[in-house]
Formats: sequence, structure tokens, C-alpha cells
Amino acid sequence: MTDPAGRTEPAARPRVPFFSSGPCAKRPGWSPAALADAALGRSHRAPAGKAKLKRAIDLTREVLQVPATHRIAIVPASDTGAVEMAMWSLLGARGVDVLAWETFGETWVTDAVKQLRLADLRVIKAPFGDLPDLSQADARARDVLFTWNGTTSGVRVPDARWIPDDRDGLTICDATSAAFAQPLDWPKLDVVTFSWQKALGGEAGHGMLVLSPRAVARLESYTPPWPLPKLFRMTKGGKLNEGLFAGDTINTPSLLCVEDWLDALGWAQAVGGLPALMARADANAALVTAWAERSGWAANLASRPEIASNTSVCLAMADPELLARGPETVAAVAKGIARTLEDKGVAFDIGAYRDAPPGLRIWCGATVERDDIAALLPWLDWAYAGETARLVARAA
Repeated sequence: MTDPAGRTEPAARPRVPFFSSGPCAKRPGWSPAALADAALGRSHRAPAGKAKLKRAIDLTREVLQVPATHRIAIVPASDTGAVEMAMWSLLGARGVDVLAWETFGETWVTDAVKQLRLADLRVIKAPFGDLPDLSQADARARDVLFTWNGTTSGVRVPDARWIPDDRDGLTICDATSAAFAQPLDWPKLDVVTFSWQKALGGEAGHGMLVLSPRAVARLESYTPPWPLPKLFRMTKGGKLNEGLFAGDTINTPSLLCVEDWLDALGWAQAVGGLPALMARADANAALVTAWAERSGWAANLASRPEIASNTSVCLAMADPELLARGPETVAAVAKGIARTLEDKGVAFDIGAYRDAPPGLRIWCGATVERDDIAALLPWLDWAYAGETARLVARAA
């Protein structure tokens, strides 16, 4: 078949067309048979259920290389729930700096300003595609809340060297699209959150909360001035609820989802653990980046290579002739590409996030095969040619 520009469809198709940035692609070779050993119909507090939950925590620690000093809990409401638990339980003890350069960072700003109404709050922002000046964050004296990898902007912090070792404040890091794909500097991080449905393609609805000893000390020495809902409570009688970090969850988890998470972690171990996962994501992202540089019409939204994500790779429209037609036309073309490729069954859910600049977003995490990325790229050119040909035809 040909498009309106007379171009023939690419011969190869991605074998697995799932490039969504969340929920993300399942691990290669996944099928429902992987869930056959799920403890369905059992209480999560029965020995079988508790053993599954404890195993999920232990395997998470092993694959993600979380230090033995840090505690890990399975919490409700995905990464959002984990971040909210940390914010409502820990913030307010001292001044807070919140960094925001994409949608979810902005969400945490909104909560800090409008919900918690923190008195001593500084907001440090940057537009989509860039990072704020990290040196402006006073991580020595104040608590700092930030996303490690901006899922909707394709921008990540390059490292944690801006966080001092001798800090008095806490660092709270939303790492949901960085965990299992980018190195996390654990000595610099006091709270880390992520969710199952991101880098390892688990099922949605469950979050993970990792606490350093410094974060535990804050929990046991500080009582927030606002009421804490049951889902946010991590202490009992002023002491940490240790059961929460051994699989005794606050509310009822899905043991089907737990089984799926165990399967994802088992796959991660089988392919070589964290180094292999990061290498797979790096290779996928490098393929997209190299293609964008030679495409003539797409560019990485990240302003500099060292801050470009290797998971949620965001592409901006960069053809000068298209940009000259105005933002509405640019947005229409970007949406048209995503729609066309979905209709063709080539790529699902690759449109830019709704409040990000018009463009495309391709998940390049470890569960995506490099061959599928390679097969997708000619289709992007094909769809772009078709959309721009339609523009010319309408103008005529």
C-alpha cells in the first residue's frame, strides 16, 4: 500500500507494537500462563499471600540493588500513592524545595501549595525539555522533592552530585520511569517511589516506597499538623510499622498483580539484572535518537543529550516548514501520525502527553525489544510523509 505522498508502506512491522509510557509493554514472551501460580482466592494475610508479598519485596531489593539499610513497602495507588504518602507523612518539618519540569512534578507542586499549604515552600521550575538549575535547590538545609525522570518531558537528572552527603533535609524522589532503567544514587536518596506498570511492565495499581534510615527517623520524630488518612499511615505509637515493610500491606493488594510483578522480576534476573536492563533501555533510546537526528522532521524534546531520558523518549516536531504553519497544524500532524500508526496496528499510544508540546513519545524501556524499535522507525517517516501530503492537498 502507498500513502498520499505515493510512498510504499514499510515491509517490516514491530512484532510487539506496545510503546506506551504507562502501562508499559509486558516483558518479552509474556502470556497469562505466567500467572498460573497466583494465590487467587486467598487472603493476602494468609501464609501463602504474605509469602508472595514478602518475596516481591525481596526480589525488588535484589534486582534494583537497594541497600540493606533501606526499607521497601508495597503501597496502594501506584506511584502517585507512594509519593502522596511520603509528602503527607514527611513534609512540613522544615522548608521544602519542589523541582518541576514536567507534568507530574507540577502535580507535586500543586499538592504542596494547595493541599498541604506548606508555609516555607520554594518552587523551582523549568519548561518541557529542560531541567531547572539544580544548584538552586538547598538540599543541605531543606527537604527536596523531585522526579528523577520526567515521563512526560523525556528529561532526567543526569546524576545526584547536586545533593550533598551531609544534608539535614530529606530528598524525596519520584523515580517511577527511572527505576530499573537508570542508576539511582541510593546514598543521596531518602525516599524513592515507583510503580509496577512502568519499566518492567507490571500491572497497574500498586506502588513501591523505599525509605532510608534518615526518612525512618523523620517518621518517628515528626507528627504532621494535618490529619493522615489510613492509607498514608506508616507509624504506630510513634514507631515505624515494620510489618508494612515485610509485606503486611495497608489495604488489600491484588495477588494476581503480585504474581505478575514476581514474573517481571524473574525475567529481569534472567536477562542479567539491573546492568542488563539499563543497557537494553540505553540501546533502544540510542536507536530512536540516531533516527531523529537524521529524520529532518523530528528532534528529541530534551535540550541536551546528557539530560535525555532513555525510557520515555519524547520527540518534538522540528520541520521548519511545518512549524511555520502554526501550533494547531503542528499538533494536528503529530496526532495524525499517532492515530495512523494505531490504525495500522504498528504502534499504540505514542502521542505526546496531553499537556506536553505536540509530538510523539516512545517508550524505550527494557521490556521493549530493540528489533521492534528498529521496525517502528521507518513507519514514523511513512506516517509523517502521509500527514504532510494531506496538508498540501488540503491547501491546494
